[in-house]
Amino acid sequence: MASRIKSIRGPQAPGPPVPASRERRVHHRSLETTVFLFGLIAGLPAVLLIVALTWGQEYAFEVRWTAAAIVLGVWVGAAWAARQAVARTLAVSANLLGALREGDYSLRGVGAQSGSAMDLVMAEINALGDTLQRQRTEAVESTTLLRSVLGAIDVAIFAFDKDGRLVLVNAAGERLLGEPASKLLNAQAKDLRLDKYLTGDAQRLIDEPIGSGSGRFELRRATFRREGHPHHLLVFSDLGRVLREEEQQAWQRIVRVLSHEINNSLTPIKSIAHSIKRMLSRTPDIPRAEQIQEGLGLIETRAGGLGRFLRTYAQLARLPKPQPRQFSLLEMARRVVELEDRSPVTLRPEADVTIRADPDQLEQLLINVVRNAVDASLETGGRVWIDWRLADESTTEITIDDEGPGLPDTTNLFVPFFTTKPAGSGIGLALSRQIAEAHGGSLMLVNRPGGRGCRALLRLPIS
Repeated sequence: MASRIKSIRGPQAPGPPVPASRERRVHHRSLETTVFLFGLIAGLPAVLLIVALTWGQEYAFEVRWTAAAIVLGVWVGAAWAARQAVARTLAVSANLLGALREGDYSLRGVGAQSGSAMDLVMAEINALGDTLQRQRTEAVESTTLLRSVLGAIDVAIFAFDKDGRLVLVNAAGERLLGEPASKLLNAQAKDLRLDKYLTGDAQRLIDEPIGSGSGRFELRRATFRREGHPHHLLVFSDLGRVLREEEQQAWQRIVRVLSHEINNSLTPIKSIAHSIKRMLSRTPDIPRAEQIQEGLGLIETRAGGLGRFLRTYAQLARLPKPQPRQFSLLEMARRVVELEDRSPVTLRPEADVTIRADPDQLEQLLINVVRNAVDASLETGGRVWIDWRLADESTTEITIDDEGPGLPDTTNLFVPFFTTKPAGSGIGLALSRQIAEAHGGSLMLVNRPGGRGCRALLRLPIS
């Protein structure tokens, strides 16, 4: 059995040094040496008796020395064989235990005589290996489940050790800070601007931007221990997104009700006005027929305009589910730029990016944002340019910059029906953000850092 184990594991590596506190408790004489000495002592009386009898008889000198040498050889050989048997047994046990210590649970001890002490030792070591293997499988499954849960939930989770270094971050945390986990791990909380959240109330509301996210967050902080050391867990829930979803659903319900009720009245009003105009055209001698026709024409025109107005807003309530497919972002951006003829829009990307999204919806988003940027730049005679980059291996960051007057207030920018333009409808930005979030991304408008104007920041997953 020892040779079988050695053929599987190879030569046994030397173990770690024994601590000084243990060295004082270890006997100076090894177990193998003790067995060898006891074997010699056990056979010594018989050897002495045989030698005495041999030398007491009248044998030739050569016979006496030959007999004595044979007896002594058998005596020492038997003691040494007993020592080697114990050494092999201990070596097999050490190899099995060493494999368990190194995490190799595939080796098993076999071949011991049934019912013997060695068979009992092998059975216990094999049972220990089965238990450790089962526990490791459960730990791997639990870790995989935990990673899946952390990646699926839409709250940002950060774990810091006792020195304030980041040791755990989930996908939502990467999106919040705008960096991949490879760059965030082992970074100091101070460098990530999260150190102030490690103190104070464990649960509170935050009305300030965090990383690339803006809005209102709920912070929950907890403490846990790992390897005996305290760690801090920070959980950020984006309340702004939840509120936006509730707000969007409310506007959708309002638009549906208004569209239904008003269209039911506008259609017959427009039809009746048109019919009366035709009747008046056949009887031109009616007093003030021309003024009446002008009034009816105005009613018909306004009814049609109001119907188109409602159909436009109905897009908020009827935005279809994205139908993603792969396409070139550069080609789409070129088409958007060609549609804008009022002012030149510059493309200056580092390289083309292939993303998987709904090209029709994404193109409409870019048209809305670029049109707003051009409108703002026309007021000051500034420029507009589009750029993008890979924020990480899974996210594309698209920026549309302008040199307009900037944003005095960003509170109501994405509220449906709110607009600062005289002829604006108030749904362009709301619809654009709805498209971005339907793709698992985000859309933000901020004043351009380091210059005049506004920056629209669109973050989209590559797939």
